[in-house]
Amino acid sequence: MLAGQSKKPKLEVLNATKVYNTRSGDLLAIDRCSLEIMEGEIVSIVGPSGCGKTTLLWSMSGLHGLSAGEVLLDGAPVSGPNADISMVFQDANLLPWRNLAANINFPFEIKGVKPDWIWIDELLNRVGLEGFGGRFPGELSGGMQQRAALVRALSFKPSVLLMDEPFGALDSFTREEMNRLVEEIWLDTKTTIVLITHSIEEAIFLSDRVVVMSPRPGRVASIHPVPFARPRSMEIMATKEVFDLTNAIKQEIVGTQVSRYPNPATSEDQPTQVTG
Repeated sequence: MLAGQSKKPKLEVLNATKVYNTRSGDLLAIDRCSLEIMEGEIVSIVGPSGCGKTTLLWSMSGLHGLSAGEVLLDGAPVSGPNADISMVFQDANLLPWRNLAANINFPFEIKGVKPDWIWIDELLNRVGLEGFGGRFPGELSGGMQQRAALVRALSFKPSVLLMDEPFGALDSFTREEMNRLVEEIWLDTKTTIVLITHSIEEAIFLSDRVVVMSPRPGRVASIHPVPFARPRSMEIMATKEVFDLTNAIKQEIVGTQVSRYPNPATSEDQPTQVTG
């Protein structure tokens, strides 16, 4: 538990199991998966492709029902979409015929509630989109669209923000910018964040803990605390401590030992693939 955190979990995943009924038979995506997310914490979930990371995240959001087990938010079951939980998807999902402001306003229209434009304008300014409210998605770069999606998700002032590989399609420079932006917003809001990512480095930079899932059916294989103080700088990503943590997590996921300083004269120093 982090210093100053509440002892009460914000999100609890209790023995979550999800079976998909497919044409070729039942597919067990996650099996008896349990996890606690503390209030104000950033947790990243990593694991091999197809291990059920997204299934787990969508279950937390209430968008996918579980076959067994349950998800609790502040001790209450999550049985469907919840106004206190927002989600940022892999794609920005902006409606191309609506400008940026209208896209942000769209969920409020559906719910029949009035948006807090003072808060939204503050967010737009924070993410560098001030003055772009009249622009359409086709006029925005990929990074700008994801910033707009982040604003839309935070516009409801949720207590939990779920992020499903939101920066995977961005170039490395823009992705670093988005990582810094997420941390800056978190430092101000202390919103509880759960992030799915294929980038171990991104997980380490952003998170208080990194959860590693096993191959399908997905279970929690291990949890790695990230011991670096905030705010974090990109310089820490070049340190031995980050390399060692990255390597340990990578070993768990792909069974590969990567040597930072390989010596071509000795086979022991070469990356070794562990099979079985």
